[in-house]
Amino acid sequence: MGTGVFLVDESLYFARPDLMLTGRTLMGHDSAKNQQMDDHYFGTIPERVQAFMKDLEIQALELGIPCKTRHNEVAPNQFELAPIFEETNLAVDHNMLLMSLMKKVARKHSFRVLLHEKPFAGVNGSGKHNNWSLSTDTGVLLHAPGKTQEENLRFVVFIVETLMGVYRHNGLLKASIMSATNAHRLGGNEAPPAIISSFLGKQLSSLLEHIEKADKEELFSMDGKKGIELDIARIPQLLIDNTDRNRTSPFAFTGNRFEFRAVGSEANCSSALIVLNTAVAEALVDFKTRVDALISQGEEPTHAIIDILREDIRTCKPIQFEGNGYSEEWMEEAQRRGLDCETSCPLVFDRYLDEASVQMFESQNVMQRNELEARNEVKWETYTKKVQIEARVLGDICMNHIIPVATHYQSRLAKNVQSMFDIFPREKATSLTSRNVKIIEEIAERTQFIETEVEELVNARKVANRIENERDKAIAYHDTIAPKLETIRYQVDKLELLVADELWTLPKYRELLFIR
Repeated sequence: MGTGVFLVDESLYFARPDLMLTGRTLMGHDSAKNQQMDDHYFGTIPERVQAFMKDLEIQALELGIPCKTRHNEVAPNQFELAPIFEETNLAVDHNMLLMSLMKKVARKHSFRVLLHEKPFAGVNGSGKHNNWSLSTDTGVLLHAPGKTQEENLRFVVFIVETLMGVYRHNGLLKASIMSATNAHRLGGNEAPPAIISSFLGKQLSSLLEHIEKADKEELFSMDGKKGIELDIARIPQLLIDNTDRNRTSPFAFTGNRFEFRAVGSEANCSSALIVLNTAVAEALVDFKTRVDALISQGEEPTHAIIDILREDIRTCKPIQFEGNGYSEEWMEEAQRRGLDCETSCPLVFDRYLDEASVQMFESQNVMQRNELEARNEVKWETYTKKVQIEARVLGDICMNHIIPVATHYQSRLAKNVQSMFDIFPREKATSLTSRNVKIIEEIAERTQFIETEVEELVNARKVANRIENERDKAIAYHDTIAPKLETIRYQVDKLELLVADELWTLPKYRELLFIR
């Protein structure tokens, strides 16, 4: 489970109330230079960060967490650390422990760790890459090609049934990784879209198409002495070194495992893995039930497996996508395929209470309906509180910092204009002060807009807070309050470019994003 994080200097962190209280910058204009040169991604790890990472890895090892990967990520001040592949329960525990340890060690090095999925607008956000596969209790990897035809058939079955689970519950799988914070990252050009799909690569996709469409006689033949001859013996040669990846895919096959890339950096991975494991378990149980039914009717076992396999390959085809997941065309195509395309976080949580979801959890003895309902109450309440805190923080900063600083600068400009009229003839003074007058007017318009919007934001919160039902309240916060945060931010970011740098006391992106 590789986790991406941002590091910022502690002194700058404490000068940004929004970072301290919400984990992200609620305002801030783009830095002229950010990640467009790729120089951070391909550069060496800064010395201060290297020291932090070494310290972190030593302390992690003392706690039994074997870290393997350390490198710069794409955005400035963004880094990734990943432990070695482990059993799921242990990996989740280690991941959570590592997040806590990161924060502790960072403070020793005068850093603060930002685990928010999108702490800075305009640069890449952070997520977790969950490398996931199934194996037996004797260590046989079920998502890896084998050396025999039977092993390869088993490999194809587990690939297809994994896709069946993901296809049947793609909306639920999205709900498992959705949050108020991860919603900022999903769908951006650095993260998987808020539509679950799976990238298999050309070789595996071609193989599944071959199994689906070939005549049964072409796939295998029966021989009394040799047994079953399957026409899939080429899998090891094709896939053993298959490292082709589509970085826009939320659930990509990468040779001997799937990589679930939509999980947020702040998240507990168990939420997503509970859904994924349960969905695949349900698909495998259903597969076996249908195969057993054919065998009980007298069909030869391998024939029965192939029959059900071909049926499932056709059924789960809509979840397979090899193209650009960021494109508008894919959004339209996904809707045509019947995939869940909802983007509203509170509405996405509804998928936990769909009859198919409840049936899945109950049939696998994972959770009951009342447990799912209780968990959803917490999810909706958490969403509301996250947005509520952001709205309050943004309102406070606007009224106590942005508007006073902007009007102070406006007053300085006004004095300058007045002085020019005292010195020069009116016509000359008008010409010389035209730029300052224009800035004065723009500041007045933008501050007035901000003040009005903050007042409307407060009123919208009051209306939403009167709603008793947690789901309805979360929807109100998503629909009426969250959009106002972006509207206000736009005006604040424009003011940042107008007001004198010496007066703007909030550290800017160009200071926050480059470690010194």
